[in-house]
Amino acid sequence: MCLSIGVHRIYTVVAFIVLASLDNVAIGLVPPLYTPIAADLGVSTSRIGFVTAASFLVTAIAAVVWAYYGDRTDRKRLLMAGTLIWSGGMYLSTLSDAYPAFFGAQMLASLGLGAVGSVGFSVVSDLISPRRRGLVMSLWGLSQGVGTLAGTALGGILGAKDWHRPMAVLSVVGVVATIAYLFTQEVRRGQSEPELRALFEAGGEYEHRISAGDLPAIARRRTNIWLVAQGLTAQVVFGSLVWLPQLFQAKAQALGYAESISIVMGSVFAILFQLGGVLSILGGLVGDRVQRRRPGGRALVASAGILTAVPLYIGLFFLPLRIDIPENAGTGAVVGAVLTSVFTEPTIGVSFLVALLALALSSANSPNWFALITEVNPPEHRGTVYSIGNLVNGVGRAAGNGLVGAAFQALSRALPPPVNIATGLAVFQLFFIPTGIMYYLASRTAPRDTTEVRELLDTRSRGERLFTG
Repeated sequence: MCLSIGVHRIYTVVAFIVLASLDNVAIGLVPPLYTPIAADLGVSTSRIGFVTAASFLVTAIAAVVWAYYGDRTDRKRLLMAGTLIWSGGMYLSTLSDAYPAFFGAQMLASLGLGAVGSVGFSVVSDLISPRRRGLVMSLWGLSQGVGTLAGTALGGILGAKDWHRPMAVLSVVGVVATIAYLFTQEVRRGQSEPELRALFEAGGEYEHRISAGDLPAIARRRTNIWLVAQGLTAQVVFGSLVWLPQLFQAKAQALGYAESISIVMGSVFAILFQLGGVLSILGGLVGDRVQRRRPGGRALVASAGILTAVPLYIGLFFLPLRIDIPENAGTGAVVGAVLTSVFTEPTIGVSFLVALLALALSSANSPNWFALITEVNPPEHRGTVYSIGNLVNGVGRAAGNGLVGAAFQALSRALPPPVNIATGLAVFQLFFIPTGIMYYLASRTAPRDTTEVRELLDTRSRGERLFTG
């Protein structure tokens, strides 16, 4: 019986972590295909880039609504509804033969995607104890990065000759994901909190739900302010990095390769150079360890990682691309040549190592952000705070994605491709500096806010046990 419960619990954690990555798959799907989609719909690539920027914003706004109702009602049903909506939007995208139809279908998908991360985060935060919070949240953050890589791979490789195919595949995955939600465990709010353990053992339930009157209290929690605000500048940088496949595609075209080969090369190089995100799990583990030794340690780890990554990213963008691929090579041959070049071409090998370290450092941001939101907020506030932070993240990511495209165009008057793209991406790295400063400020306020939440839960647990008894 216990084994069965344990397996069901593990399945639930894994299901929510894996399924939550799908929003990033959808986000990473379109950028490698800007050129063929634009050509097919008869518009400029910047207008397709605008669709991605708008998607970030719509997803973030929708997430606030989804999360608020998720903190009040049945979260599983909301997740299933949201998944079906984004799946339908992806399918309609494959039927689009004009820009307005494509834009509308992508916006529909974005509305559904808002449910996945915000409501799913609320559920996962109730499944894991504080002891393992950094580890599981690092896996949660890792799933987001893996989702982006999967989207880039799905778009760039499967969609190199037909951009409709990867969207059709993803729409089917969405239906499968909806079915997977049916078999997840029913998760009670606050069930993993030590202060509430006695309440649940006594047969009680944590009955508190968010209301509009709670919003001022959320805003007064100083750590929330820093955690939300840092997302604006951080996501300007991460939004600009969506153009990474375009940078490597432009470098390949500058070497004389055809567009179809360059798209595959750009996508594969972008995937390789973002593998450092896999090491976000180390950022979560280090955050756990430092947090045990020093209150506010999680935020300090995130601050140090973000600031140290800046010069590494800037250097990466300007490193040369050297590779030898036959002009008539197929997709498999191109992928193989790119992978082999990491070991045979010194400049690409160095680029890979620099990218690995830069992504590992900046990825310390993600798991520690998730864990901090969980620790400085009671269970009924977490989904909403996450979604508010995600809204600000969406604004920052949309701004970064949109503005960097304009920067590339402005710089192209003085600099040829790919130098204009590399320069634009390098300038946008400077937005990481205020992000690091705000994490440092969060390290000063988090200890007090965490203590207040623990005391609040303990008081509520004792009061509700008396009422239950």
